Amino acid sequence: MTIRTILVDDEPLAIQGLELRLQAHEDVEIIDKCMNGREAIRAIKTHKPDLVFLDIQMPGFDGFSVVQGLMEVEPPLFVFVTAYSDHAIRAFEAQAMDYLMKPVEEARLADTLDRVRLRISEKRGAVEVDRLMEVLAEVAPDAVENIGEAGPDQLAANRFEKLINIKDRGQIFRVDVDTIERIDAAGDYMCIYTGDNTLILRETMKDLEKRLDPRRFQRVHRSTIVNLDLVKQVKPHTNGECFLVLDSGAQVKVSRSYRDVVARFVH
Repeated sequence: MTIRTILVDDEPLAIQGLELRLQAHEDVEIIDKCMNGREAIRAIKTHKPDLVFLDIQMPGFDGFSVVQGLMEVEPPLFVFVTAYSDHAIRAFEAQAMDYLMKPVEEARLADTLDRVRLRISEKRGAVEVDRLMEVLAEVAPDAVENIGEAGPDQLAANRFEKLINIKDRGQIFRVDVDTIERIDAAGDYMCIYTGDNTLILRETMKDLEKRLDPRRFQRVHRSTIVNLDLVKQVKPHTNGECFLVLDSGAQVKVSRSYRDVVARFVH
């Protein structure tokens, strides 16, 4: 697997430093380098890279503006590069894969590229399934019709993740989403709770929600997602709030903003 990559920074020395560090990763191919945001948008639309290392602070057209300028196309994975840690939260809100502090540390860069490889592998796997369906439609239309008989609910469910790869404590865990009981946001990380383990995933809440079936995984608080299949009791609380009691015995508060979730349990 080759990771086609574009580097964007208005400082030539910063680009050179990052390019030098990336030489240690043979699967990273630098296909273009840009000195400002407008060049970056043109290059991304032209080359359709897998990954973009994007400086946040650039004169005239900063890194966030670049992301906004690509809303009409399928965006690549972004890793923001910044000299200021206070940009971190906004970076993840902009759907960044990760962010790196200048000067970029080699170990930190290696961790980021591991996460990029996992995400690209998952994405390419989904693309291969779509291509296979196109081929079947041409050479074996009956087979496609049989697949369609699974019904819209089943097809919708197939769009979402069955397994999530999580790198934690130097290991890669393949987590069956059925075993995930709840997910809590903790700063720049997600705490994934399964029946017998707690894992840390570096990803935004918004991005993770897109990967999970919303008929089963619902946000019940600004910073909490719950697997509704593992809720065994609803306990009313004051001011219109309530608690969900999960199979493990853990109790999760449902804020008033998410009361519609509780309605699913009331028949």
